[in-house]
Amino acid sequence: MTLPLVLLPGMMCDARLFGPQIAALSGRVPIHLAPVTAHNSVEALAADILENAPPRFALAGLSMGGIVAMEVVRQAPDRVRRLGLLDTNPRAELDQVKQGREPQIEKVRAGGLREVMRDELKPNYLADGPNRQEVLDLCMEMAVDLGPDVFERQSRALQARPDQQDTLKSVQVPTLILMGEDDRLCPRDRHELMHDLVDGSVFEIVQGAGHLPTLEQPGAVTRAFQRWLEL
Repeated sequence: MTLPLVLLPGMMCDARLFGPQIAALSGRVPIHLAPVTAHNSVEALAADILENAPPRFALAGLSMGGIVAMEVVRQAPDRVRRLGLLDTNPRAELDQVKQGREPQIEKVRAGGLREVMRDELKPNYLADGPNRQEVLDLCMEMAVDLGPDVFERQSRALQARPDQQDTLKSVQVPTLILMGEDDRLCPRDRHELMHDLVDGSVFEIVQGAGHLPTLEQPGAVTRAFQRWLEL
């Protein structure tokens, strides 16, 4: 029986972040999209995912989704049979970054979600490419649909997230570490660190992509998933 695949999207993203991969793989593997929107702590988000996930599953998360995925592994290592970490960071949040979230939260509370996404977050997401504006527009749609309360909860969860380097040292399942070559939010050294921590992991760099390679270079990511899942 094919192992179910649980996908965890990034901050202010939903299933559309993995739309191309879901379309390509859903005929061959059971896919579950687990939102990371309902709680203001990584630990609670992970516990909620485990409560609703299959008994054993492959798990892939991008950005904040990867951060939550590592906590899922920490809480229930026996249930995660394959692990995919995309454009993410195993470290706790730096104080400077924590402090920088406060004015963002205040702006969003005051009705400025679109402005925060447009001016402070989205410009850092993507590489230059022919579909850049299309992907940026989709990011804005996802963020607006999720709304300001989700923005605040996710910001609080990221501020207080635990360091997961010890968790990764204990991983003993097939693990894919993948990043967009031009990712400025989660740069290469974070991924090299994860690759070094997880014995036997595969490290793939997607050219022509930034922080959201699932949308920027969907075919390359789908092929990487197929190799990781051995489809």
